[in-house]
Amino acid sequence: MSTCSPKRRATAAALVLSLVFPALPAMADGKPVKMIVPHAPGSSVDALARTIGNPLARLLGQPVVIENLPGAGGVTGTSQIVRGAKDGTVIGMVSNNHVVNPSIYKSMPFDTLKDIRPISVVGGSPFVLVAHPSVAAKDVKELIALAKRKPGELNYGSSGNGTILHLAAEAFKSDAGGLDIKHVPYKGTGQLTTDLLGGQVQLAVLGVTGVAQHIKAGKLRAIGVTTKARSSLLPDVPTLAEQGLPNYDMEGWIALIAPAGVPQQVVDKLYADVRSALQTKEVQEAMAQQGMTPRGTTPEATAQLFQHELARYAKIVKESGATLE
Repeated sequence: MSTCSPKRRATAAALVLSLVFPALPAMADGKPVKMIVPHAPGSSVDALARTIGNPLARLLGQPVVIENLPGAGGVTGTSQIVRGAKDGTVIGMVSNNHVVNPSIYKSMPFDTLKDIRPISVVGGSPFVLVAHPSVAAKDVKELIALAKRKPGELNYGSSGNGTILHLAAEAFKSDAGGLDIKHVPYKGTGQLTTDLLGGQVQLAVLGVTGVAQHIKAGKLRAIGVTTKARSSLLPDVPTLAEQGLPNYDMEGWIALIAPAGVPQQVVDKLYADVRSALQTKEVQEAMAQQGMTPRGTTPEATAQLFQHELARYAKIVKESGATLE
């Protein structure tokens, strides 16, 4: 009868335990988790990151530190996300720009799909097509008729060439039959909103949260909401799809990602905790105030969305001729 040394028995026992109880994710060592936001403080992406950050920290059992790295439409900050540690201690919150940028920039310092691990689409919010009250159109049908009667005479403002607000307006023009409405690019939504209220520009696609108060006050007219479902902040405003553009559906989404190479068990842990955070009253109330709807898509569904949106925006960019100045 053969005997086994204590050392061999200990090694065998350790092997059995490792098979039954896989090693905890590397991020479970209590190190702070850095959540990089490739947008400025006060942006919708930043607001959602801070909303989800505290409950996520409690669920992870380690601090979550928000770091804003704006610039180049999100490319600057995302470059740091993809170069981050592969143990889950570096994650990032990105928006539609993540899949728009490859079609806008001549070259990118990373691969939008291959260099990241999608975790979850955390939230989504609709946009709304609005008009200055001087525009003689109350709905989509009247706006299309007006634009066709006066080709090239109407204009719309956007937050800049190649931004999601620019592409959402171009998609409207295309879906409505190729309308001739001139584009006036701005650097952000601040001055754009001011000029829209003053009548210097006539139309714009903007986030519902930012303009709901102006619509309710009669300072702007809502033509239609951009998603298939109506906005909870503007329940009486019909969608563009309801008004004769059945295929139109544009949502501003915000997703959590990690660098490529992060182990699956870490991705699964982050996803599970994001889902749990989204189910808390604290997060749901904060997101409602931001005009956001909780999503919590799986990593696999998030990856599929990125692939679909990448191709979709590439088509819109090509058709519109959108370029960066």
